[in-house]
Amino acid sequence: MLWHELTVHTTEEAQEMISNFLYEAGAGGVSIEESGTLAKQRDTRYGELYDEPLNDIPEGEAVIKGYYAEAVLMEDVMKELAPRIEELHQYGIDPGKGQLSWKTVDEDEWAHAWKQYFKPLRVSERLTIRPTWEEYTPASPDEKIIELDPGMAFGTGTHPTTALCLRALEKHISGGEEVIDVGTGSGILAVGAVLLGAKSVLALDLDPVAVESARENVALNRLQEAITVKESDLLSLLGGEGAADTAAGEMWPSARPGHTDESGAAADSASKEGLGVTLPVKVVVANILAEIIVLFTDDVYRSLQPGGIYITSGIYKDKEELVAKALAASGFEIMEISREEDWVAFTAGKR
Repeated sequence: MLWHELTVHTTEEAQEMISNFLYEAGAGGVSIEESGTLAKQRDTRYGELYDEPLNDIPEGEAVIKGYYAEAVLMEDVMKELAPRIEELHQYGIDPGKGQLSWKTVDEDEWAHAWKQYFKPLRVSERLTIRPTWEEYTPASPDEKIIELDPGMAFGTGTHPTTALCLRALEKHISGGEEVIDVGTGSGILAVGAVLLGAKSVLALDLDPVAVESARENVALNRLQEAITVKESDLLSLLGGEGAADTAAGEMWPSARPGHTDESGAAADSASKEGLGVTLPVKVVVANILAEIIVLFTDDVYRSLQPGGIYITSGIYKDKEELVAKALAASGFEIMEISREEDWVAFTAGKR
């Protein structure tokens, strides 16, 4: 089967927004290749092995490829994408060159070829990610294995933001916590949280492709009893506009035991059956764009117990101050800031 391969030369900062643009324009799959210059130092603290050769993409840049069915008119797709990429400047996101080109390729050139570079990866002291098509034997009884087939969803663990979140979860999951994973993607953070000792996780994503991928990965790891995956965002979960009228730290009307709606039926938004967790929870983790993170810090604050932990990444280095101010404005105390390459992760506590 033939597909059209659309290539965008951009920046690491803009890669997630542009990837989303490609999907919205009908892409059946997206691949991202970041800078791999020979001057780049690779992190081998956990004994990682790198089979993929370093590339010649300049520092801070990225090459994104989207794949479209043969019948799609690529000239129309490019006309749709070009102004959207240029518009990123208005939101403080530098798309770099934003150069677009396309060619026709055979399906095997993209659907499976990337798998040869995705090997078992030790991302923390206790967590190793194993793609389903690779054999791997744990080095010790304490090593936890995340089995993963990311499909078309974000989150293989190879990106610094995913690794930063997993390491932060390892520090703050002590056992028995209930967790919300916002923008779950492949479900990797939800699975990692349970393997580290979390009691249950509610994994949320607005992308139906990601929701399906996360459910498949939850099943691969045999964690269906502990992880609930829903197509939703956090604000909708907390009651939409009505949630915003409730004082910080209170339970929402729909989450109070015994609360009934207009029909008299007992609300189950806080029940184990409905969500898999009881609001408020102990930990929230979100690995998404900084521009989105700052929009719902108040919602995260309300969803956490006093003393609860918020772990968030997906933050490019030039957006660090933006996120720090939003967290402080919502009442969070920043406990730790972690960095890897050009990416940042915050661990913040609810006072």
